[in-house]
Amino acid sequence: MANSIDLSGQFAVVTGGAQGIGYAVAERLTKSGARVALWDRDEALARESSAHLPGSIVVKVEQSDAASVQAAADATLKAFGRIDVLVNNAGIAGPNMPLADYPLDAWHDIININLNGVFYCCKSVVPAMKAQGYGRIVNIASIAGKEGNPNASAYSASKAGVIALTKSLGKELAGQDIAVNCVTPAAAKTAIFDQMKQEHIDYMLSRIPRGRFLMVDEAANMISWLASKENSFTTGAVFDLSGGRATY
Repeated sequence: MANSIDLSGQFAVVTGGAQGIGYAVAERLTKSGARVALWDRDEALARESSAHLPGSIVVKVEQSDAASVQAAADATLKAFGRIDVLVNNAGIAGPNMPLADYPLDAWHDIININLNGVFYCCKSVVPAMKAQGYGRIVNIASIAGKEGNPNASAYSASKAGVIALTKSLGKELAGQDIAVNCVTPAAAKTAIFDQMKQEHIDYMLSRIPRGRFLMVDEAANMISWLASKENSFTTGAVFDLSGGRATY
């Protein structure tokens, strides 16, 4: 049984909240007392998920489009009145192939969604957090952002960028009660596996000393604590979720 975290009266945004780690986080936040906005490009799936999360709302968003993200933030603020928590979870893996063969359009798509999208989401929400004097931002990076995965140059680079963005923004906001941290998960069995070759999945598993993939509830437990008032000092930090793979 998960430990109890009190998020009563708080309002959270979870990007990519319709499924996978995003849904597990949204569920954990809801059970902890928060109301959650599921930001997702798949509105139909998000509505199915929202039906299981009392008090939640669905906001359709295209994360790679700054205007769409700002509209989502405006709609959420109109519905909730404030945004206390932002969990930047949405992302894509892209194809697995050597850099020399990597399609340019795939590179741009991954960077736009995984890195630019996180920037857009932070940019749209930070002003409200600064105005209210409180906020918690948790960015979902990846162990690939620390170590790099072969045949995944765009994904690895995008997640390394998320780590650096987290550190930069954490320092910018350190003088206020706004914490900005990220987690670096190893692979979890979610829909993102559908974008990967089996040999790449096998490679990722072989690199995890615990000998298994991350479970989404395990990720949600750590992320939910980082999103709480209890996380009152740490900011600009990177929390390992790699099952022992991380070397720093």
